[in-house]
Amino acid sequence: MFFTWRVLPGLAALLCALSVAAALPPIIDGQALPSLAPMLERTQPAVVNVNTRSRVQVQNPYFNDPFFRHFFGDPEPQERIESSLGSGVIVDAAKGLILTNNHVIERADDVSVTLNDGRTLIAEVIGTDPDTDLAVIRVKADKLTALTLANSDAVRVGDFVVAVGNPFGLGQTVTSGIVSALGRSGLRGLGYQNFIQTDASINPGNSGGALVNLRGELVGVNTAIFSPSGGNVGIGFAIPANLARNVMNQLLAFGEVQRGSLGVQAQDLDARLAKALKLAEGTRGAVVSQIVPGTPAAKAGLKEGDVITEIAGKKITQASDVANFEGLLPLGVAHNLAILRDGKAVSLKFSLAAISTQAIDAGSFEQRLKGAKISELPTSARSQGAQGVLIADVLKETVAARYGLAKGDLIAGVNRFRIDNIPQFKEVMAAANGRSVTLTIYRNRRAYTLVL
Repeated sequence: MFFTWRVLPGLAALLCALSVAAALPPIIDGQALPSLAPMLERTQPAVVNVNTRSRVQVQNPYFNDPFFRHFFGDPEPQERIESSLGSGVIVDAAKGLILTNNHVIERADDVSVTLNDGRTLIAEVIGTDPDTDLAVIRVKADKLTALTLANSDAVRVGDFVVAVGNPFGLGQTVTSGIVSALGRSGLRGLGYQNFIQTDASINPGNSGGALVNLRGELVGVNTAIFSPSGGNVGIGFAIPANLARNVMNQLLAFGEVQRGSLGVQAQDLDARLAKALKLAEGTRGAVVSQIVPGTPAAKAGLKEGDVITEIAGKKITQASDVANFEGLLPLGVAHNLAILRDGKAVSLKFSLAAISTQAIDAGSFEQRLKGAKISELPTSARSQGAQGVLIADVLKETVAARYGLAKGDLIAGVNRFRIDNIPQFKEVMAAANGRSVTLTIYRNRRAYTLVL
């Protein structure tokens, strides 16, 4: 249903005559006042409350004291149940698929959803993507209502939007506003970022809820707020529907999100570099400082010293933007790359390739890492100063597992040699020629030494 926002004949005079506290009549001069109620009657049943329960082991701090342990012995482990509330959006009624935020269900042992009609259902976690803070859960029920995902690329600043969710656990609540900005990024503590900003009131508990247009279509998944006080100040952020659709499809197909790498390292274009490259004052972009051979960047013809100004039609203003868009763009799709080379605008084409993952399962030194899968570091990590190779996975009851290696470990050095990529890692390992190897590993931001 579409609404025409105009002042009806006689309305202005009538409004002036009404007191501030008085309610507007439903009809003036024979015409009904515009209302969001018909759209919300169709939309609200698709927004659910998400409830989670987590079991957390706790220990009495007195038992850390050897004196107490001597007299009372080791205590029995105790558990505390933690619960939290959030929101979710049904996007497929037939399959019972619900989009929500990863942080809503992260580390939860039990997840349930409460529908608008009062039913409470146990939910199954299908997949999560912490980098975009999205998750897909599923319920089994009939008579569900789903929202249609809008084309969020068509959203414009100034469009009217409505946020539906469960703020502060009060129950389903509706707030309205406009789209304040698009393509927001650079927010501290969040992963890949391309947010829709809105002034529709979003508060704790709204996470995972719906941001809809006046047609009742889902344009975004409410995720975060900017607030010095913890309450709403009119700056909220939602994940665009197109990004949510891509993440959901990958989670359903692969159980994870496959991301690609352009294969470049870049740095911010400052005034000194701009002058050295003879660029106009005020030029924004990211300067290519290194290109990995055989990567999409090399195949596209990108060169060191090029200045990336746009990726897939999106402006690049700093080096971190390059890493951000690498994590957001789909694989195997041709994208435009706008650059400045010798001060002239050049357009290139590229498609992202999946970050390589190699199974280490053969050879004398590799036997010591059998069962581990090694991958290159994402460019997003390199742009923040990380270096090395990443252990993408470790199979249970394998040699690598027995050595104590774990998924997510970062191997930064071998025998005091710095490691930057998989070929270099293999070369240094091969040079050990069967002798003991000392790995420098970072886990949860702490450095460890492991001898193989």
